Amino acid sequence: MSVQCEVAARRAAGLANPAPMSLFERWLSLWVALCIVAGVALGQLFPAPFQALGRMEVAQVNLPVGLLIWVMIIPMLMKIDFGALHQVKEHWRGIGVTLFVNWAVKPFSMALLAWLFIRHWFAPYLPAEQLDSYVAGLILLAAAPCTAMVFVWSRLSNGDPYFTLSQVALNDTIMIFAFAPIVGLLLGLSAIVVPWDTLFASVVLYIVIPVILAQAWRKHLLKQGQAKFDATLATLGHASILALLATLVLLFAFQGEAILKQPLIIALLAVPILIQVFFNSALAYWLNRRVGEKHSVACPSALIGASNFFELAVAAAISLFGFESGAALATVVGVLIEVPVMLLVVKVVNRSRGWYERGIARV
Repeated sequence: MSVQCEVAARRAAGLANPAPMSLFERWLSLWVALCIVAGVALGQLFPAPFQALGRMEVAQVNLPVGLLIWVMIIPMLMKIDFGALHQVKEHWRGIGVTLFVNWAVKPFSMALLAWLFIRHWFAPYLPAEQLDSYVAGLILLAAAPCTAMVFVWSRLSNGDPYFTLSQVALNDTIMIFAFAPIVGLLLGLSAIVVPWDTLFASVVLYIVIPVILAQAWRKHLLKQGQAKFDATLATLGHASILALLATLVLLFAFQGEAILKQPLIIALLAVPILIQVFFNSALAYWLNRRVGEKHSVACPSALIGASNFFELAVAAAISLFGFESGAALATVVGVLIEVPVMLLVVKVVNRSRGWYERGIARV
């Protein structure tokens, strides 16, 4: 690989010059908590404006939220270089482990956890009419592998930038074709009615079209130079943050009544998400050690296998079940706990490097 390609790959992966997490990234849980408070308060004080926003729909797509989701997702997808797919063969063992965990384990293990916790163990403490919706939200969350934040986790764990870039590009490609069938299958197995037309429309609106627009814009900007691309992406990043926060305020404005009646809902929904994160990250990390993959690949592999593309999950939940649904709330709980949990996983994989490499030496 040429020096120019190497620098471009590292920049695209956010790893050219390792840097600490941004203020927003590090305190994401705090911003989400503030959005919960602001959304619930505004929804109770000014219900009419929020109800008007909720009615602004075309073909079951809420227009304000659809626009906000695009502003959230497109800057993240611009970071992805699908040209990196040719590097997949260089890390085929780590790629294989991550794909296995992301697509053969993660959605199904979450469906099982949701069935156990939501339908059975926690059912007496949750609103009965929302149980199916909570299960659906957890499935949507697990069926969408993380995209942008993976670059942050990889950087913090000294992950291989080429593996991270190629794995994310491959995951996004697979997601275009696999997200709807997996979600539809698991919702069906969970005895939840599958609105297939809305599900496929969500894939087109929130995966296919944003990917096309993001990649076209990426190519246009890169033709003008790396500096132009970096500057535009930095500006769009601020817009993406504001769009995420605005979406969360809208969601909690609609969810306020349910949260005030049963404040433990968020904590109960967090339990299966936490178990899923720790289980899948540990599984991916252990499997990479078993197949003899190097530590700098095992780290991002474990982190990709555990984290979620929560922006897509939130968008799909709103499209399929609505603002006031338990599904939308369940996906937002994933946003709330994402950063502290993933930082804990980063700390574990960094501190266990000696144990990991001793196992590699015996392979």
